[in-house]
Amino acid sequence: MAHFAIPTHVVIGSEALKEASTYLKEYGNKALIVTGPHVSKSPMMQELKKCLESIEIGYFVFDEITGEPTDKMIEKGVEAYRKSNSRFVIGIGGGSPLDSAKAIAVMSVQKDGCRISDYMGVEITGPIPKIVAIPTTSGTGSEATKFTVITDTERNIKMLLKGNCLIPDLAILNYEYTMDMPKSVTASTGLDALTHAIEAYTSKLANPLTDVFGLSAVKRIMKYLPIAYKNGHDSVAREQMSIAAFEAGVCINNSSVTLVHGMSRPIGALFHVPHGKSNAMLLECCLRFALDGTYSRFSDLGRVCGCATGDDSDQVAAEKFIEAVRQVLIACEIPTLREYGIHRDDFIAAIPKMAEDAIASKSPSNTRKEVTEKDCEMLYHQLIRM
Repeated sequence: MAHFAIPTHVVIGSEALKEASTYLKEYGNKALIVTGPHVSKSPMMQELKKCLESIEIGYFVFDEITGEPTDKMIEKGVEAYRKSNSRFVIGIGGGSPLDSAKAIAVMSVQKDGCRISDYMGVEITGPIPKIVAIPTTSGTGSEATKFTVITDTERNIKMLLKGNCLIPDLAILNYEYTMDMPKSVTASTGLDALTHAIEAYTSKLANPLTDVFGLSAVKRIMKYLPIAYKNGHDSVAREQMSIAAFEAGVCINNSSVTLVHGMSRPIGALFHVPHGKSNAMLLECCLRFALDGTYSRFSDLGRVCGCATGDDSDQVAAEKFIEAVRQVLIACEIPTLREYGIHRDDFIAAIPKMAEDAIASKSPSNTRKEVTEKDCEMLYHQLIRM
């Protein structure tokens, strides 16, 4: 029987922060706010500070999450948590600050000498400080998941760490916080959410509840992501993308990801491509590879988003869906690896390690088709030729 887990509290809407005050007051009298340098100077940060002050909660701002989080950033964050005598953690920003807030909460209660890399491949358990997640992008779904992705700087790999204790106690969703996202961030985070929803629905671990969230997220994203990309101030599109990102996060929290994510993390670790963008680069070729493993599941996605009909066979409907995904990638102007600036010879030289790391992540094993290391190598070669 599948277990279904979501954040303890989810508050959504333009007044979400104010309405969440009741819960914040239960978490302690001082918070470590984890964010990046841009968000730390933003109006949304000022709103958060005023909210905390109004309910007499102290805070310390740790704004050193620059780019995707590394073990070194987490170590600094833990030091800030302890020195500031904080009692709980608030992550505000994109996926990186939210993932970092989770990792800091975990490591803040560990003994000296313990490293975050010790938890790779181990289910994280035990009591940790309360976690509040306030996303300002629509994509990673970290506000809904038991996962955090942290780069191990010594081994040059992205570690996928997990444990139910990492699911935020409180998720605060205000789509207005996403209105100023640059086009490139709108595209990469939105396509990350699309990848989550597609992979979760087609995963071996899918269940009836994740199916509901997955179908809904795919339908929303396929319609509203191109609109949000074209006009970032379209409030309807931003609101729908905020909901979809959360739905997709719930999906991967309960049915996991598959081939795309397994192959994406090594590209990010070795070539420093942002996670959502590397997912987007891989999306079409990986989905085409996985297609014949479950035409029926992909056909469901094609029909729910309106690019296929009930008159189409499952195979035709599935192929129409992949073509619709390709059109969204074009609309969002996703670059190829070469357009991004990755040298062909460097990429080819790294393929054996990337394929090994992809399989080792175990994500490809959730695909409804056998995936081998050789398959990953073939897909990486295909990707660099695009």
